[in-house]
Amino acid sequence: MIALSLAEIAHVVSGRPSDIPDPGLQVTGPVVIDSREVRPGSLFAALPGERVDGHDYARRAADAGAVAVLAARPVGVPAIVVDDVVAALGALARHVVQRLGATVVALTGSSGKTSTKDLIAQLLERIGPTVYTLGNFNNEIGLPVTALRAEDGTQHLVLEMGARGIGHIRYLAELTPPRIGLVLNVGTAHIGEFGGREQIAQAKGELVEGLPPEDQGGVALLNADDPLVRAMASRTKARTVLFGEADEADVRAEDVRLTASGQPTFTLRTPTGCSAVTLRLYGEHHVSNALAAAAVAHELGMPAHEIAQALSEAGQLSRWRMEVTERSDGVTVVNDAYNANPDSMRAALRALVAMGAASREQGGRTWAVLGPMAELGDESLAEHDAVGRLAVRLNVSKLVAVGGQEAAWLDMGAKNEGSWGEESVHVSDAEAAIDLLRTELRPGDAVLVKASRSAGLERIAQALIEGAGEGEVAGR
Repeated sequence: MIALSLAEIAHVVSGRPSDIPDPGLQVTGPVVIDSREVRPGSLFAALPGERVDGHDYARRAADAGAVAVLAARPVGVPAIVVDDVVAALGALARHVVQRLGATVVALTGSSGKTSTKDLIAQLLERIGPTVYTLGNFNNEIGLPVTALRAEDGTQHLVLEMGARGIGHIRYLAELTPPRIGLVLNVGTAHIGEFGGREQIAQAKGELVEGLPPEDQGGVALLNADDPLVRAMASRTKARTVLFGEADEADVRAEDVRLTASGQPTFTLRTPTGCSAVTLRLYGEHHVSNALAAAAVAHELGMPAHEIAQALSEAGQLSRWRMEVTERSDGVTVVNDAYNANPDSMRAALRALVAMGAASREQGGRTWAVLGPMAELGDESLAEHDAVGRLAVRLNVSKLVAVGGQEAAWLDMGAKNEGSWGEESVHVSDAEAAIDLLRTELRPGDAVLVKASRSAGLERIAQALIEGAGEGEVAGR
């Protein structure tokens, strides 16, 4: 974080100093919410949690070098006491961003946010110092903590914004006002909470509503291939730029195809030139993510050939997202278990089939090891059934549905779609899936592991990798 005195921080967050011997002391380290991450010069934000209360770790934070604690009550060590620690974090982030003058790029969408954010960060780092969201730290706590990692020399701040209801993105955009806003898509993630895709579109569009007008440099980057996103042009005063595969997209992909290993290759066309791209990432769905990142980089002055080179060299920064490991025995494990929704499930299945196409000619098989998709509400049965059916239509060799009722619906959809019998199996938990796969896998097979985060299916991928040696991680 930029250096700020405790007196200035207290003023910004409307806080009361407690046990602070010298208000002129400066916070020079990061703002953290985990006492184990404290470094000398840090500010520790004590947040109450479901299992632990950060206030109980105030002494530990001070002993580790925290200058002070941002707290809701006195804690016996130097502290700035506020009514609401989360709101205070937001106020501090807003202050720091205003002081910095860095270009703030914000993005949202139902799927692909984290992968796109990782691509944007790798492109913009070639232009100047860039701070970006780690993982999917994209809510009212994670976004301020990310913004507060910015330092005096930071030129770009790339922020992922998530939402679980109307008003969430509006609030986040007010904390860290973006100049460039990017909307990827409107899908079915969290549809049970929102109540429908139109409501999701309403929430995601709050980002472009919060952009400055065109004459103040505001730019809205919208997916030309998604009608609900494209319609958001009417909701912003910023200049609108379209990306996608549509002919009218300003930044678009032409001649899209997949390599034998399932990696997208295409011609990137921008208003200032075109160049060939071959991604290190897996699956055609990453083309849209790459175009979104390209649109951001183009707006910030990067020429087409440099964008194409950077995209071709970029890897996946966040774990468990189409993370490909090639085992020494010829089995390929695709760990995409960080999260799942119907749109990302469909994309991952298509990527699996593309990856397995070459080995299938030599007898290799494709395995889809799938678990539940959370937060689908009344749509849950239909969406799980549809994913099971899609596995059959794509000619996936084997489906292993892992878990309870939702997994049973996946299995049911597969078996009801066609003549599948033993090709689909329903197992109770990760351990049962691991036992099955260890027995059945053979050289040349490709295994996709995917489910919502709460299912914890990354254990399956890790067990398969560790059970055959370390292997070689590809796509990084």
